[in-house]
Amino acid sequence: MKMSRLSIAAFVAAIAVAAAQSVAAENVKIIPLGSHDGELCRFDRAMILKDPDGTRILYDPGRTVAGSSDRRLGKIDVVLVSHMHGDHVGDRHIPQVNRGECGKPDVSVVAAPNTNAVNIVLAKKAKIITGSEMPRFFSSKLKALGGNPKASQLVRFGASRTVGGVSITTVPAVHSNGVSGAFIEGELGEMLKSAGLTAYAGPPTGYVLTFTNGLVVYLSGDTGITAEQDSVVRQHYQAKLVVMNIGDIFTTGPTEAAFVINELVRPAAVIASHANEAATRNGKVIAGTKTDTFMKATNVPVHLPLSGRTMEFNSDGKCISGC
Repeated sequence: MKMSRLSIAAFVAAIAVAAAQSVAAENVKIIPLGSHDGELCRFDRAMILKDPDGTRILYDPGRTVAGSSDRRLGKIDVVLVSHMHGDHVGDRHIPQVNRGECGKPDVSVVAAPNTNAVNIVLAKKAKIITGSEMPRFFSSKLKALGGNPKASQLVRFGASRTVGGVSITTVPAVHSNGVSGAFIEGELGEMLKSAGLTAYAGPPTGYVLTFTNGLVVYLSGDTGITAEQDSVVRQHYQAKLVVMNIGDIFTTGPTEAAFVINELVRPAAVIASHANEAATRNGKVIAGTKTDTFMKATNVPVHLPLSGRTMEFNSDGKCISGC
């Protein structure tokens, strides 16, 4: 049976659509979960990374995920926590999106002593994968709250765990990693608070994730400049996409972070994070901010993690949509 020109055109168009959908299905999706829709704000660290196979990983839920009932979460398979500071593990959090101002979000909901991360793991029946001495802390929290202590799993430097099709490993970060007395409670917690001390939880970490489409992503956590960013992250894991802290004082500043990207990791692209400022207005970077400085100093494409906007990346670290 002969096909008309119109039928042939429709057939070709259908093939093109199917091919585009197939390619899109192979991309890694990254969804920032900040305090204010469409902006990069002071406490924004959290993001979901979704593998093409459907595995969903929540990174550093911190203060901008509105608890375990936050509608943006959906299914969560794994929670990653780089270190125990409140703005990453979640000592408190927003009651809902868009409360307060971008530079001063409303984080009035107290999550201690549980932590926002633990509450989310419990509600989502997810795993929490961390390095150092952190797994024991999370395991004891889960057990005390009626959860499964085995959901807290360890992965140390040079080792890996696989969830779904995603390989997860930790890499060194140069920072501190103390557990606040507010998370510990009891006499020990009060003693730590009164002494102005924290309990040691081992060294902080970054993460390297290898997705099923071949994309390798480096999540820096809070860190300064480290030799491992060259030897381990670039040479061994060959990361193509980086989520980089740029906030200064507590972590690398914007020019130091640019050095990490330009000279050490050398990825195809980078997502700016942990800016500790209201970095955008109406979704556009504000001139003179640390984020603006970082973008101007960096040699590869810099993408802004605007809250709620999904970015898609192919295996080479190139942004395909949403950036």
